[in-house]
Amino acid sequence: MLVKIHRSYRDVVAICDSELIGKKFEQENFQIDIRENFFGGEELSEEKLISVIKKMAREDATFNIIGKNSTNAALKAGILKKEGIKEIQGIQFAMVLL
Repeated sequence: MLVKIHRSYRDVVAICDSELIGKKFEQENFQIDIRENFFGGEELSEEKLISVIKKMAREDATFNIIGKNSTNAALKAGILKKEGIKEIQGIQFAMVLL
């Protein structure tokens, strides 16, 4: 899984499953474009990613999460509930504002 932290007044944490980078998904009037410049970050194991998510949640970050593995890590980190996960063309995604 890839994680990239965009620093601003409220940090944005972009997380995605590695194999989804560079792909675009569309459904009805909605699309997700998983761009390298936004999501292309450091590759982390699930354990390390969960640690980063927990740390960034304590710092009041927001999260953009795409992919089954990435959403599962967010569930395990406790920042996301199953009801918060949506799908587009079978790809799970979530946006979290804490």
